[in-house]
Amino acid sequence: MLSHQLKQFKIDGEKTIIQNPSDAQKKEHEKFEIGPNEVYAMDVLISTGDGIGREGDARVSIFKKTEETYQLKLKASRMFYAEISNKYGTMPFNIRLLPEEGKARMGVVECLNHKLIDAFQVLYEKPNELVAHFKFTVLLMPNGPHRITGYNFEPEFYHSELTVEDEEIKSLLNQSANPKAAKKKKKKAGKALAGEVGEEKSEADA
Repeated sequence: MLSHQLKQFKIDGEKTIIQNPSDAQKKEHEKFEIGPNEVYAMDVLISTGDGIGREGDARVSIFKKTEETYQLKLKASRMFYAEISNKYGTMPFNIRLLPEEGKARMGVVECLNHKLIDAFQVLYEKPNELVAHFKFTVLLMPNGPHRITGYNFEPEFYHSELTVEDEEIKSLLNQSANPKAAKKKKKKAGKALAGEVGEEKSEADA
């Protein structure tokens, strides 16, 4: 599962955050630095199974234009492509919302074959497994991250027998996501240390 940087009219920016990568993906995934005034769509997917999505027999309804170009041969394909370009641009769309879905599906095939559009496949987990999907948008502001979409998480309503054991992850979880708050803590710690040093010096002088 990838979380993408968002840009104007683009939901899949160059910068991505990968969730639970394999060893091969860790090597292949490009590293980058995030910075202020960037926007990210955070995708978090959790499964009781192996977490590997599999395509089923569900009919795909959501598509999105790519940046590829090709001279379409079929009239139905050209009409379909022109309509989605005018109505949706580079944003995803539901083919069922088009006036004539039957004709639109005729045009989809050639567009898919030549990579003019991407299909958002419906993925399945193994039977009887549970899947939870959380998605929210985060603005990286100079004074810290600001979540603007998604539900509020209320931890008091959720209980688990499992705990985080990794000390590095525990340390990360205890850190503030707000850089100003982190700076304040450092300042307070510095003042406290200065106070202790001052007291020790006074005692030594006495």
